[in-house]
This record gives sequence, C-alpha cells and structure tokens, in this order.
Amino acid sequence: NGAGQGHITGIRVSNFDGPITDVTSNDVICNGGINPYHQPMSQVIITANAGDEITAEWHHTLAGADSSDPGDPIDSSHKGPILASLAKIPNALQTDVTGNKWFKIYEDGYSNSSGLWAVDKLIANKGRVIFSLPSCIAAGQYLLRVELIALHAASSYPGTELYASTLPPGAMECAQLQINRGESSSPATANLPGAYSGTHIPYTYNFLCSGCARTDSGIMINIYYPPVTSYTIPGPPPVFSCSGNPNGSTSRTSSTPSASPTPVPGSSIVAQYGQCGWNGYTGSTTCAAPYTCRALNV
Repeated sequence: NGAGQGHITGIRVSNFDGPITDVTSNDVICNGGINPYHQPMSQVIITANAGDEITAEWHHTLAGADSSDPGDPIDSSHKGPILASLAKIPNALQTDVTGNKWFKIYEDGYSNSSGLWAVDKLIANKGRVIFSLPSCIAAGQYLLRVELIALHAASSYPGTELYASTLPPGAMECAQLQINRGESSSPATANLPGAYSGTHIPYTYNFLCSGCARTDSGIMINIYYPPVTSYTIPGPPPVFSCSGNPNGSTSRTSSTPSASPTPVPGSSIVAQYGQCGWNGYTGSTTCAAPYTCRALNV
C-alpha cells in the first residue's frame, strides 16, 4: 500500500545480476544456486493483508536506484513480460523451496496497439510495477515471486533470460510474506520448475531457419522479425481472480494464437521438425498441432 519495507528486507536476494536461462533448473524458483544469496539472508517476514497493493521494484545492482546508470533499472533492450506468483508455504523462512505450488496473481505482456512490452512500462515507471494480492486467498505464510522475462535473445533455447524484482534484477528471488485477513479460496497451481518449457531442436539446415518445434511460445520467440503481433505469456495457469474469471483484473495485453490443425497426409501442414520458412522457402508455413513455426539460430 505504498509503505516501504526497507532495502532488501524480507527478500532472498542474490549478489549477482546474471539471469537464469535454464527453465528446468531449481534456480527458477527463488534463485540461490548459480547466483548465491546475499548473506546474511533476511530473516524478516513482511506482513500484508489479502487485497493489499504490492509494489515490486527492479534495479541494476544491490545499491538500488542510480540515475547515472543507463542500465538502471534494466537495459531497454531486455523487452518482455512481467509476472507475479504466490506459493503458500508452512514457513516463509524455510530454506527448501522445492515442491511448492505456485499460482499467478499478475501478468503484463505485449500490447499490439501501443507496441509496448511490460518492460517498457517498467522502465518508464522507474523500475516499479504495482499489483494487488487477491482478497480471497487463505491467510498464512507465502513466498512472492515477481519475475521479468527478457526476450532479446529468445530466438533459440536457451536464450530467454529470467530476472526477478527487488534488487538486483539478476535472477529469481522471493519475498517472504505473512498474509492476514484472508478467506479460503484454493487457486489452481503449477510446479516450478515445470511451468515453463524450453527445448533445443536439432536441425540439419546450415543456416538460420524456421522450424516446427514443441516449446513454450512465451519462452522461445524472435521479437525482431517477423514483427510481433501477439504474445502468449508463459507460466502457471491463468491469473487467479476472486471473481471467478481466471484472467481476473490484470494487465494481460497479449493474445493467444489458435492451435494449428491436425496434420492430414498429403496436405500442406508441416510435421514436427519440418522446415516452414526462411529466405527462398516457398513451402507451407502451417505447423501440425501443437507446434508453431519459429526462427531459430542453429
């Protein structure tokens, strides 16, 4: 609700500002692996009420806001979506964060009408993003994970860079919360790792080509060419809403492309791993479900 909780207080922050690129790693949960936690790790549990407004903040380094740093809060090339998720946990200070069940409470992606990504808005807002805790979730202790997914190198996997909020934007970090005055709703949940998928697809072509690949369309995408007209935000199930609408009142500005049809022998639908584009290519660009045509560096 606009009240600062203290610099890196109640947050599991890392000293290194490098991203997480392996979406199958346990580091996507709260970090602490390849990017060790800043010591001593905060033993504060931040108190909030269900329905409270939360402000998460990104900066380039642990020092915080720096107007002299052109990369603060994050380099403008690092375009992509921003998401926030919660996991109910017996003790918000426990060191083991594996096996928790996560549900998404906020997301903001790409607006085709404005041409802006969530990161563009984050930079304009000096590193801050604001969302609300659902008013109907159960009281108790939680981990709050707020994440920025940078897509500037996401045309192949691994290439997408996952960053967390709250100083620095270097990897996944979690805030430790005690949420009071809740109700009893049970949101649909997902596992981390497991909510994202990324697959390296081997090709026999000796040039940059588009291929049909089963991968998370929000994790592997070329944001430069062809121009982005829609973007599917990855992660846990749709944003939880107390109103019963799974998308709730969020900033989801993306559209989800419809699935490709089932292949029919002799048709123009391209099978998995088949070529579906590149300079001089004149064949079909329609992939068999559930694959999509993507430009990859090989």
